[in-house]
Amino acid sequence: MKKPIGIFDSGVGGLTVVKEIFRQLPSENIVYFGDTARVPYGIKSDKLVTKFSLQNTRFLSTFDIKLLVVACNTASAVSLDALRQKFSFPIIGVIEPGARAALRGSKNKGIGIIGTEATIASVSYEKFIAEIDPSARTFSQACPLFVPLVEEGWLQGEITSAVVKKYLEPLKRQSVDTLILGCTHYPLLKSLLEREMGKGVTLIDSAEEVVAKVGEVLGDKRLRRSGEESPFRRYYVSDIPTRFVRIGRRFLGEDISPVEQVEIEKY
Repeated sequence: MKKPIGIFDSGVGGLTVVKEIFRQLPSENIVYFGDTARVPYGIKSDKLVTKFSLQNTRFLSTFDIKLLVVACNTASAVSLDALRQKFSFPIIGVIEPGARAALRGSKNKGIGIIGTEATIASVSYEKFIAEIDPSARTFSQACPLFVPLVEEGWLQGEITSAVVKKYLEPLKRQSVDTLILGCTHYPLLKSLLEREMGKGVTLIDSAEEVVAKVGEVLGDKRLRRSGEESPFRRYYVSDIPTRFVRIGRRFLGEDISPVEQVEIEKY
């Protein structure tokens, strides 16, 4: 099955999912769209995020994708139902896999959740965790400055450290032993987050769980790609590619050029 996997995020964060596909499903073709002109999604209304998600998916569908990964937590929280009503291919978000991983990893059932304002306001993680294990305790914290800090490449330093400390302090008081990184941008701040939370707290990056789910769905539907041809990887953005190429190199550990700019509002 030569059809590609489509992936979209509000910016570069979804490349954490791409990197995990390289590891778990190295034969798969990939088309990635980063909506860099309209990032961040986390401070926008549900209606606007859903509109963006539909446009992004219509663009990716022009590549005859066999499966879509919504690698944006905000879009996963508010847009999946609308997307599944419009498109027939399998659509996988990042909320459910991350929540399941947190429940498996927590020993004291104290689970912290950090994300954008929209993701936290949706209480999507809390609802899903409560359905599986009503005894689990969840504590959430919106971290709206994390995405712009990552997009700017401010991954270390006094300013970023101060922001991390400010946001995580309430969660530290709740004695959580597991912290869900509820945005695909946040793994780039992992070293600061680990240092602030301490050794007793496990950080949950849902990318690994998401890609495991992708592999499962592709296997069930007999859509997995096999063969010796090298897979293709195509990257598209809605703003000039320069910053995406630079930051994307940090995410993937390899050059991702060429990256093409598209007029996403046409879709």
